[in-house]
Amino acid sequence: MLELRNISKTFNPGTVNEKKAIAGISLHLEKGDFVTIVGSNGAGKSTLFNAVAGSFYVDEGTILLAGEDITFQPEHRRSRVIGRLFQDPMRGTAPHMTIEENLALAYLRTAKNQHAFFSRTTRAEKQFFRDQLALLGMGLEDRLRQPVGLLSGGQRQALTLLMATMVPPKLLLLDEHTAALDPATAEKVLSLTRSIVSQHHITTMMVTHNMQNALDLGNRTLMMDDGSIVLDIRGAERQGLTVSDLLERFRSGAGKALDNDRILLS
Repeated sequence: MLELRNISKTFNPGTVNEKKAIAGISLHLEKGDFVTIVGSNGAGKSTLFNAVAGSFYVDEGTILLAGEDITFQPEHRRSRVIGRLFQDPMRGTAPHMTIEENLALAYLRTAKNQHAFFSRTTRAEKQFFRDQLALLGMGLEDRLRQPVGLLSGGQRQALTLLMATMVPPKLLLLDEHTAALDPATAEKVLSLTRSIVSQHHITTMMVTHNMQNALDLGNRTLMMDDGSIVLDIRGAERQGLTVSDLLERFRSGAGKALDNDRILLS
């Protein structure tokens, strides 16, 4: 579903602030893969997501999604087939618009009909929005006319997850999407994530600072350091691994210990 061929990205080249953020990464994801990604601050995790989502063009290499070359496709076109959630619950929604209006925008963003209009959602589509909200189990289906800005962080993140997957994308990018939530709410959003991804068989990449979640969720774990993938574990090799095992594998692959306090204390 996703293939990265030797992609690289350097920021501020030729200056004292030059930073090679992605260093020749190659990666192949099958349809339905759920990949968790961990690494220290500055390892290149979010930069990798930005490259795939089209926030910038890579300097070298090729990005293929479902066999289509999207290397130089603009971000707004990729957003039709790539869903994304951020760490900050305030991103991904329009706070001054209602829940229904936010859902309509997300729904029509993926519409293939270029003449689809935000103001022309049908009664059937509005009922579809209610039915989808009911699946979250948060009572949001009864608050369709309320501004999103009145929702809690967990409710907004659950809504954003629904907006990103209501029309199942080819690829879902989750960039520490539970990190800003309290533990109980984070577990609720993770449970919703697991259910939605499984139900729609969505190819997913999830950055997390929680090492246990990195092993418990999905079918494959990547560890990054200095813009490179230093560890790629899946299948039987991944089963039965503990957090201590993963830290030791990182030490062997990167040649140094993981130094991210958020990860070590999670």
